Amino acid sequence: MSINLQKGQKIDLTKGGGGLKKVMVGLGWDEAKPNGGFLKMLFGVQPASIDCDASAIVCGSNGKLYSNDAKQSVVYFGKLKHPTGAIVHQGDNLTGAGEGDDEQIMVDISRLPSDVGKVVFVVNIYNARTKGQHFGMIENAFIRLVNMENNQEICRYNLSDNYNNMTGLVVGEIYRKGSEWKFNAIGQPVKEASRLDALISLYR
Repeated sequence: MSINLQKGQKIDLTKGGGGLKKVMVGLGWDEAKPNGGFLKMLFGVQPASIDCDASAIVCGSNGKLYSNDAKQSVVYFGKLKHPTGAIVHQGDNLTGAGEGDDEQIMVDISRLPSDVGKVVFVVNIYNARTKGQHFGMIENAFIRLVNMENNQEICRYNLSDNYNNMTGLVVGEIYRKGSEWKFNAIGQPVKEASRLDALISLYR
């Protein structure tokens, strides 16, 4: 049975050192219905689609970037696979249209290097400031974890805070605690994250 998490809640993923090996991290969101839709239709103004991008930031045991080399530390739409093969991004969704996951990131916990302390999952709105967009224009945002071996959902965290004027979110993280792995539901907003670099810099 899937667990619905609250902000800041943590759960065990590999209690006892066994069980979960491969996890699918699904992230989803919808564009909120804009105000003044009739006027936009009347004057032919079509608002730009909101392009949210999900990424994984790999950190060492000190909580900082795994490596100064971004290729070793970040998996995103421009680099879909970690060099170890332990983290694989399934590709970019430019609009968030449709139900279910908008973007998925696969994590093979068993293949993560022993000096990796955590994998942080973030979402930012690409070119947000240029387009006048922010997460107050997004609704139904969530992160969920699925056991890839039996396709069963482990947990889900629905982000329900007010994120007006925020362009990035630190959504959650898988982190190492001794010999076990846990998940932490974070939901931390970041005001300026029109580029992924702004979120990466939080862990430098």
